Amino acid sequence: MGKSVQYLNQLELINAIKSNDSYTLERFYNDNYKKIELLVLKNNGSLEHAKDVYQDAFITVWTHIKSNKFTPKNETALEGYIYRIAKNKWIDILRSKSFKNSNTLNYEILEFVGSDDSESNDLKNNKLKLTMLAFKNLGQPCKELLNIFYFEKKSLKDVASKLKIKESTARNKKYRCMEKLRAMVLASK
Repeated sequence: MGKSVQYLNQLELINAIKSNDSYTLERFYNDNYKKIELLVLKNNGSLEHAKDVYQDAFITVWTHIKSNKFTPKNETALEGYIYRIAKNKWIDILRSKSFKNSNTLNYEILEFVGSDDSESNDLKNNKLKLTMLAFKNLGQPCKELLNIFYFEKKSLKDVASKLKIKESTARNKKYRCMEKLRAMVLASK
C-alpha cells in the first residue's frame, strides 16, 4: 500500500496515476468527490448529476495525465484541475437545452405539488420522483399536452394548434391534467 494521497507531492501523485496505482487512483477519486458533489447540488443538480459529472471529469484528468497534457504548477494543482474541469462540465450541462427543459418542468411541478425553499434537496428529489412516476401513469392525452407545453416549451396557442383544439380548451385541459397529476402525487405519499 502506498502513501496517503494527501502526503504525496504533485509529481509523485502524477507518476502514481500514470502507472495506474489503484490505491492512489481510488484515494484521489474519493478525496475530491465531495467538493464536486457540493458544487453540483448547490447549483440545481442531483446526486446522479454529481456522480456523472465527477466521473467524466476524473476520466478527463486521468487521460490528460496519461498523455502528458497536464503539468502541475503547485502542490494543489491537480485538485484544482479536476475541480475546474468538473465545474466546466456542469456549466455546460446547465446551459444545455435538454437540462433547461426538464429542469423547468421539474421546478414547475414541484411548485405545483407544494414544495418550498426550506425543504432539503432529498425531500425535493423524493417529491420529484413521485411526480415523475405519476406523470408516467397519466393518460396519454394529458402526457402529450403537458409534454408539449413543458418539455417542448410551446405556448398554449401552439399546443392548441398541434392538438387541433381551441386555445381555451388547451388551457382548461392543462389545468385539469395538472390537477390530476397533483392528486396522483398526493395519493402516493
